[in-house]
Amino acid sequence: MRQEGADVVLVDGVVLAGGSAGKGDRLGAGNEALVPVAGRPMVAWVLEALRRSGRLRRLVLVGPEELAGLAGEEKITLVPPGRTAVESALNGAGALPGAEWLLLVTADIPLLTPEAVRDFLDRCREISADLYYPIVTRRESETAYPGVKRTYVSLKEGTFTGGNMALLRADALSTCARRGQKLVALRKSPLALGWQIGPFFIVRFLLRRLSLAEVERRFSELLGVRGKAVITPYPEIGVDVDKPDDLELACRVLSAQAASDPWPGPTGSP
Repeated sequence: MRQEGADVVLVDGVVLAGGSAGKGDRLGAGNEALVPVAGRPMVAWVLEALRRSGRLRRLVLVGPEELAGLAGEEKITLVPPGRTAVESALNGAGALPGAEWLLLVTADIPLLTPEAVRDFLDRCREISADLYYPIVTRRESETAYPGVKRTYVSLKEGTFTGGNMALLRADALSTCARRGQKLVALRKSPLALGWQIGPFFIVRFLLRRLSLAEVERRFSELLGVRGKAVITPYPEIGVDVDKPDDLELACRVLSAQAASDPWPGPTGSP
């Protein structure tokens, strides 16, 4: 997405709100996207942040029919979900003809801010790739949200957690989806998945001897696209609401900031 000296580049957004009934039930709603967070459905916070970023050309919501009412209120196109997140992403892309770049975002990150979206997209402009994935250092994440449990990966450059969005070239989605689906299908067979990824790669990972560049190269090979990790100082990108404790945090943060903010959302990191 390298755009040296260019004006602001607009992308098309796909918000994935298919969710799982089990997760929604744990949080007190049939669909996680509709879980109330500080007086609004969780996904409404995400849509607000994306719109206020000023970087979205078009935006679609992928989810079940029960989201139709919300989609109508938000004046946004609702697209039926697929059986998997990959299929849902393809469905969303299909509703955006002519798209060049797609920003895929999950519906469960209500702390997302317009600043975080702009920062991620601006950083992507400095790098040439087909797929961009945001990562956050453990220090940034735990400093901003102490006690939040996240899955971390230790590499030579540090310890990171992943974000809940990705930017990719629209014409690379089908290749990435096809190969990604294969990896997902192997997830219940650790031996087969490990062999597909590469046993020596896994050994180096377990010994914490992998660099970020090595991880990028291997997953680029596996997915058939040029992938790059983008380090962002905005941990909100990766704070997803999966458990009641996460929901309590999101409600507390958003409620505390609602009175003073010019828009109903968190202030974000730097």
